[in-house]
This record gives sequence, C-alpha cells and structure tokens, in this order.
Amino acid sequence: MPQVDIAEIERVSRDALRAHGAADWVADEMAKTIRVAESYGNRICGLYYLESYCQQLRSGRVKGDVEPEITQPRAGLVAVDAGFGFAQTAFLRALPKGLEAARTCGIATIAISHAHTCTAVGYFTEQIALHGLIGFGMTNASPIVAPPGGKTRVIGTNPMAFAVPDGQGGVAMQFDQSTTAVALGRITMANAAGEAIPEGWAIDADGAPTEDPAAALKGSLVSAGGYKGWGFGLMAEILASAMTGSTPSRDVKPLKAPKGAPHDLGQYFILIDPSVQPGFAAAITALGAAVAQDDGCRMPGQGKTPALFAEVPETLWNATLALAET
Repeated sequence: MPQVDIAEIERVSRDALRAHGAADWVADEMAKTIRVAESYGNRICGLYYLESYCQQLRSGRVKGDVEPEITQPRAGLVAVDAGFGFAQTAFLRALPKGLEAARTCGIATIAISHAHTCTAVGYFTEQIALHGLIGFGMTNASPIVAPPGGKTRVIGTNPMAFAVPDGQGGVAMQFDQSTTAVALGRITMANAAGEAIPEGWAIDADGAPTEDPAAALKGSLVSAGGYKGWGFGLMAEILASAMTGSTPSRDVKPLKAPKGAPHDLGQYFILIDPSVQPGFAAAITALGAAVAQDDGCRMPGQGKTPALFAEVPETLWNATLALAET
C-alpha cells in the first residue's frame, strides 16, 4: 500500500475541493480536516469522504461558498446557522466567540444548525482543549439505530467527543466515539471488502443478530452497552437536533448520496473554562499518573502523535488525484 506524505494529501484534497466548487477558505479548512484524520489513521473520516464532498459540492447538496450566520442570543450561547455548508467551517467562524463566551461565563455552548456531516467530532473538541478549555461535543446522523429490542431505525450513530486541556497548551485526554458498538463506516468498509463483521455490532431487518455487513446495512446497528449507549445516543439526538432546530436523525437522508436534500444536521458543543478551579491542572496531572501506574495504561488519546505519512490504498489515491484534476 503506498505511503503518501500528509502534506501532499492536504494539497491534493484542497485542489479537489476547489475544483468542485468550494471557496478557497472552505477548501483550506476541509483539506485540513482530511489531513488531520489521515495523520491519526482515521481513514473513515479522511480521504474516504473526499469523493462524497466533491460530488455533493457539484450537486449542491452541500454549499461550498456560504458564510455561516453567527448570533449570540444569550451571553453563554453562540448560535451558528451553517446555511447547509460544512460543519467544520461553521465551527471555524464561531469558535472565537464561543471561547470568549466561555471565559466570560465560565461555561458556554456553540449550537450549529443546518450543517453537513461533521465526520470526526474530536476534530472540534481537540481545538477547544488546545485553547485551554474543556470541550464536549456531539452530532446526530442518518438513521441506523433501533431501540434495544426493536428493529425500526430512530437515531443515527450520534457520536460524541470529549477533550481536556493539560494546562500547558496541550491535551491531557480526549476520546471520540459513536454511541453504537461500532461506527457505520466500519460496516460499509467491511461490506466493500467482502468481510464478515463480529456478532454484536448489528442486527438484520428482522431484528436478529448478524455477521453479514450487507444485512446490517439493511437492518440496524447496535447501541454500545445496550440501554446505556442508547441513552447516550438519545442525549446526542436531543442536544444536536432538538436544541439546534436541525433535522432529526429519522428524517436525514443517506449521508454519502451524491444528490438529494442537504444533510441539515446539528452539532452541539459545551465549552467549560477550568480556570474557575485553581487546582484543576494539578488534579488532571494526578489522575493521569494514577491511570498510568499499570504498564500499558494511559489516559484516552494520550501519547498519540500525528504521522507524517499515511498508508492509502492505490485505487483510493488514484481516485483522489483524478478528483483534483477534474
């Protein structure tokens, strides 16, 4: 499998997005998100999504030149209408005001409405933590999850992420996870590769456990931890959809379809200023030391460094180059 320079991945992605109608500043930010995902080995949220971005820019399903509308209806609430553009660019524009609000109030929220899929929620919460605040974020998604014991899809994988600053300009811990046993991309990749999936990931259309990814895609994913994950998924649905005025998961169309209605998803972020507690940084350091007492144990996300090269399947890289030349 070819090793591709991360900087080259970003450059080619930027060229592809511009070639398909993204404004320069939008292409810059979206190419950065792809670079970050690939540098951490997150293929599902990296180049895997580029073709979809390009197709939907061309069809108008996502707007690549819209300027997000930002308001502040309350001191601690920054509301962002993404205008059916990318979530990442809406967040980029809103973050400075959100940081200011959190530092003033101690806690604040950024509520993004009418946005495209945000892929990795951790991309956003990490930025919050690198600015010295605690970041908690979530989004809704297209319907693929039925209630425990049921078979009718109601919510999406509805991922959430959490990031904590270390008090020294870095990140002490972070996690980014779907509220299902596995992300939907793992199922679609297994299906494309003709591979079976482990039991416990999904059920078929009749509600029976399945190891067939094709049957899983016609059925439902399983919430992580059963009722516990289902509760977190509903929490994300309420905050990301109901609290932003965006489309509920049950009405969201397939995210990677080239044409159709805009995704109209919501993303909800909570920003907390830990400086209100003077002993916070010391407490996080002590917690990290306690976790690391046993060999091989660490805080989530700790010790991860971005790679300079990424393994990219040859067919995917050739398709990426073709998108940039369109």
